[in-house]
Amino acid sequence: MKQTAWQFVSPYLWRYRGRFALGLGALLGKDVLSAVLPLVIRTGIDALTARFDMSAVLRLAALLVLISAVKGVFQYWMRVIIIGVSRDIEFDLRNDLFAHLVRLDQAFYGRFRTGDLMARSTNDLNAVRMMIGPGVMYWCETSLTFVLATAVMLWVDWPLALIALAPAPLVSFAVVFFGQRIHDRFEKIQRQFSDISSRVQENLSGVRVVRAYSQESAEMRHFEVLNRDYIHQNLALAKISTLFYPLLQALIGVSFLLVLWAGGYRLLAGKISLGSFVMFNTYMGMLIWPMIGMGWVVNLVQRGKASLGRLRELLEEPPSIAAPAAPKPLLAPPRGEIEFREVEVRYPSRHALAGIHLSIQAGSTVAIVGHTGSGKSTLVSLIPRLIDPTSGQVLLDGVDLRELDPLELRRHIGYVPQETFLFSATLAGNIAFGVPGATREQIQEAARLAGLEPDLESLPQGLDTVIGERGITLSGGQKQRTAIARAILRNPAILILDDALSAVDTLTEERILNALSSVMRGRTTILISHRVSTVRNAGRIIVIEHGVVAEQGSHDELVRRGGYYADLYNKQLLEEELESI
Repeated sequence: MKQTAWQFVSPYLWRYRGRFALGLGALLGKDVLSAVLPLVIRTGIDALTARFDMSAVLRLAALLVLISAVKGVFQYWMRVIIIGVSRDIEFDLRNDLFAHLVRLDQAFYGRFRTGDLMARSTNDLNAVRMMIGPGVMYWCETSLTFVLATAVMLWVDWPLALIALAPAPLVSFAVVFFGQRIHDRFEKIQRQFSDISSRVQENLSGVRVVRAYSQESAEMRHFEVLNRDYIHQNLALAKISTLFYPLLQALIGVSFLLVLWAGGYRLLAGKISLGSFVMFNTYMGMLIWPMIGMGWVVNLVQRGKASLGRLRELLEEPPSIAAPAAPKPLLAPPRGEIEFREVEVRYPSRHALAGIHLSIQAGSTVAIVGHTGSGKSTLVSLIPRLIDPTSGQVLLDGVDLRELDPLELRRHIGYVPQETFLFSATLAGNIAFGVPGATREQIQEAARLAGLEPDLESLPQGLDTVIGERGITLSGGQKQRTAIARAILRNPAILILDDALSAVDTLTEERILNALSSVMRGRTTILISHRVSTVRNAGRIIVIEHGVVAEQGSHDELVRRGGYYADLYNKQLLEEELESI
């Protein structure tokens, strides 16, 4: 059975139950004192009309001032404590959401756009906070004020109280009727906001592509359509609110007219005192806020519930790759022996790997080649458990990777993916990513081994140069070498370079490989490349075609066999000869 919104939120509220109870206590004190004020006013007016007792009036005036002052103190702490708790819950929710997002797999990020995730993490989270803080606070305040005022009015003159509360059922109907429509409309608005956020994020990330294809005008027109739809949805919500609040105010006005009419009649008939008549009107004034405030609270709660549903969709997404209940210990460092046993990987659209059976000895250097889309990157993604096989096993030092803690496993792997990602930080910070406490000397040595040293002189501040979002200020080759330096700095037992030298020229490639020879010695290294020059010195070369191992052997063995690798080698020899002419 699916949890309700409040059941989902209750564990977060429970963490701060002491403070929250203190805030509710302050709210209770404030509302009780608010309900007492009209009674004091009634006593004062009746004292003046029955007999002019100035000393009694002064005492009651002093009491009113005292009650108002204490009520103000309670009101201050009510807001400070409850709103403060809502901010703490927002903090916890944001942390939990981020921690959950970083554990989710690649398939999840294929279904959700970055802009949508950003909208949920900011706009929706704020709507949930407003529901938990101001929403809960004002719901409790308005409900308690209504109950206390109604109880006193019924106690003083129940016939007049029933007349005054006659429009209450209509108010309840309006709250329920409009509340559901506000919820539905706000869900549409949040989805539209996610679309806008995603469009902005994609255009800013791909601004160079947009400019290169002269699509600025087209993208602006597309964004204008999204923006216009967003405004349209907000205007539709505003129309609902425009009907809702005036309707509540009209019902409140009817209540006042009924009290003036019926109360005036009973006052003239001598059934109530002038003080009681004034008290009733004072309570009706107090009930204006609960009636209008309840409409605002319904708005907040419905918005919050809609946003919470969108957040729960993310938080309830199960991570497909997680540590087992009792993970097996891993050798530190592991030897690095890798084995694939009848491994298959199936995606909804294609069969990536089919029956891979392969062993990689510890400390060896293995190269993988094959056509684009043959399954090379999928194969190496299995080693750090970025994905899991659909069937079969991947073992490290004889242990199935699914029996290990992924976080512990990945600490011993240096992985350079095809698509290099750098953060908007210094070059040194990007190299040291994943190695807290790395020294300057270690960073410099990793940069040297990755072939970055000659480029440091051209950068304004060397290793301290801020390289911009996604490393936009670096060339493709510089990005790749930075990613290689990042992997080297980890001193991993297993080093995976997935086409990591594709953006550098052959001379730079040769220099980097010569520098890396000392790094690769004694550790398991897997190279993926389309260049024969990158892989020819590997101890073993594996050819992957259509998700299966088509060939394997040394460079010379594969050239003699005349298969895919031999064709690749001959084509690249021809290209080199043509370039030299």
